[in-house]
Amino acid sequence: MPRLIPFRLVAAFALVLLMSIPTVAAASAKGPVADLRVVGAGGKVLAEDSFGLTPVSIKASPKATCFGAGTGGSGKNVAVKSPTALSLLVQASRSTPALSPLQLTDAFSFGLGLCNVGSSKATKKLSWYLKVNHVNPERGGDSVKVHAGDEVLWALEPYPYPDELSLVAPTVADAGQPFEAQVFAYTEKGKRKPVAGATVTGASAPTDSSGRTTVTLEKAQTLFARHGKDIPSNRVDVCVGSYGLAC
Repeated sequence: MPRLIPFRLVAAFALVLLMSIPTVAAASAKGPVADLRVVGAGGKVLAEDSFGLTPVSIKASPKATCFGAGTGGSGKNVAVKSPTALSLLVQASRSTPALSPLQLTDAFSFGLGLCNVGSSKATKKLSWYLKVNHVNPERGGDSVKVHAGDEVLWALEPYPYPDELSLVAPTVADAGQPFEAQVFAYTEKGKRKPVAGATVTGASAPTDSSGRTTVTLEKAQTLFARHGKDIPSNRVDVCVGSYGLAC
């Protein structure tokens, strides 16, 4: 008579198999990739995913006049230096509807200017703030090199630029069982500090002085954090169920 395999062992094996699938998918992707997050007007997340670092070109738009009268693009096709923060954005716009149309201008000798990303438009009070690995490079996106695995953020914000929030939370949880999440803020220079008073999806209360709060979920959910005028955090997808095998 065959032996019965304990349910916990089966569950553990299934979890290992489930966790290995994204790794296989990532390994099969062609070429280097970097993480991109784009936050538009009103703190709306327009994109948050990994995209390829490949050479791209785009047509400079005559409608890209956010820098003033007479600063619109030539209408010509222009090559975007790659791999850079701007080429990553252009590449992402080709497969992400919320990032299109992407309007750039080539009116300046020092590089390309970014005006519109989808329906989010730069104005006299709002401009596209760039951070790579949580640091403001203080240069145009077409001159900021990006490497495989880098984290790139574009956010439409007023100057002086606000801090960027970062959420740390587990990706697997048991239904009805509380778990801890923590929120940090990064300054322009990349200095990290815990954030008190931030709200987190599903949390029982705002974060404490160490940036921590407790979250309890009954079903799979995407978590994110907000705090005042700070740039909203990254999203964390949490699978919920018995032994964390609901997703």
